[in-house]
Amino acid sequence: MTPPVDPSLNRRKLRLALRHARERAGLTQREAAKRVEWSQSKLIRVETGTVGVSVSDLRALLALYDVTDPASVHELEEAARGSKGASWWSRYHDVVTPQFAQYLGYESAATSLQTYHPIVVPGHLQTRAYAEALLTPRGLARQRIGRVVDLRMERQTRMFAGSAGPEATFVLDEAAVRRQIGGKAVLNEQLQQLLDFGAQDGTTIRVLPFAAGAHYSTLGSFVLLGFPDDDDLLYLEHAAGSMTGGEDLELLARYQECFQAIMDLALGETESLDLIGRIKQDLAAR
Repeated sequence: MTPPVDPSLNRRKLRLALRHARERAGLTQREAAKRVEWSQSKLIRVETGTVGVSVSDLRALLALYDVTDPASVHELEEAARGSKGASWWSRYHDVVTPQFAQYLGYESAATSLQTYHPIVVPGHLQTRAYAEALLTPRGLARQRIGRVVDLRMERQTRMFAGSAGPEATFVLDEAAVRRQIGGKAVLNEQLQQLLDFGAQDGTTIRVLPFAAGAHYSTLGSFVLLGFPDDDDLLYLEHAAGSMTGGEDLELLARYQECFQAIMDLALGETESLDLIGRIKQDLAAR
């Protein structure tokens, strides 16, 4: 059974279509909002995909932008009907910051994901035990740790179950696959999961060996999301998280170049999985 389209994806479809239609009509956001008697902030929220839009409001905008093709109008009306309601991560509102919620909306719509992690296995790939062991030293309440881990597990299931997920490339520093988070048993299970995910179609796991030396992103992890119909997006992972897309093309380009440089330095896909397998064997022999 095909799962229903998440409201965030419908909001994204409307965001792109309405922004492009307004630009084709030669109107600024201020001019368009004034014509339909909206506040400019309301139009901005629609065009950033942070809110849904009613069918009646949609029709007002389409009339203003002279969008009359019946098939296009019908498709956008269906998107408007599906743009209301909560996204799957809304039930984790107690542990998801607004910034990360916005990122999850983009991630769910991306067709490609490229990420580098210098210290630990990224949340996309973590086992439950590894995630719990990683979060425990932060002094969080057990209930909060459980909620964060549940979020990671559901996100992982949605990304890797079926064929709807993005083409995902993960580059892990060798330190990330050797660090004994949670002890031998936990790391052993985590390494096996990396091998299992690495064998799946559409998922690539590469290891950046210690011998690679210094490179641009030795100080932090980052994610690059790709879209066929929108600007690529950069997400820098730190305490508050930060995103940048078309508004900072220079920074985005720098990290795209950085990722390519890291890929050039990393072991090949087969070599990487072989290294992970050897580390797993060495762990069992200790």
